[in-house]
Amino acid sequence: MTETKNFIVVGGSSGIGFALTRRLVDDGHKVTVLSRAPGHLTELPGARHVPFDVTKDDFPSEALPDQLNGLAYCPGSIRLRPFARLTADDFLEDYRINLLGAVAVIKGCLSLLKKADKSAAIVLFSTVAVQTGMPFHASIASAKGAVEGLTRSLAAELAPRIRVNAIAPSLTDTPLAKALLADDAKRTAAAERHPLKRTGTAHELAAIAHFLLNDSGSWITGQIISVDGGMGAVRTFK
Repeated sequence: MTETKNFIVVGGSSGIGFALTRRLVDDGHKVTVLSRAPGHLTELPGARHVPFDVTKDDFPSEALPDQLNGLAYCPGSIRLRPFARLTADDFLEDYRINLLGAVAVIKGCLSLLKKADKSAAIVLFSTVAVQTGMPFHASIASAKGAVEGLTRSLAAELAPRIRVNAIAPSLTDTPLAKALLADDAKRTAAAERHPLKRTGTAHELAAIAHFLLNDSGSWITGQIISVDGGMGAVRTFK
């Protein structure tokens, strides 16, 4: 019989976060989702929703369980714009959502993660654009680069009790990427940029996050795991 565990998924009401929440609920675990709106969670009676906006609200510590086995921070942004048109406020907004939001959530959950019977795990999200230079990605790549630094630093500081890893996807078919995949022409162009000739799915990214949160990934920490259709490592030639 699978041991019932407690997880927090921030941004778990849509996209990758929702796909991850579904996997954890299907495993029989208790999942508290922190997000601005319940979204698709009405389809998952096993998940509990707590309203929370990472850019505005104080962390809802009083709404959390007594101990946690894992935390996934899924909020992100896709701001693709020429560098000359990016403002300081654009950089700050991406930084707040992607890094400072994660910092606030981890701080709010840290004492509960330390109470886990065995080890606990944290999963963050980066982007392929940190390690692979891409035009128009200056703001988001800078913010996610900070997330990668946070991942490695906390993995060292919190070992051996808490594992910390990040996933670096390329373009994934989620509500966040809706504008980039708005029609067949955009979808085809996006697919062709990847060696595997397609974009990713929320379920594929959630599968990796699920693996890292559970005992299957218990000997992995401090890693930035690329799940990007080969974008970051492979060049194909015709």
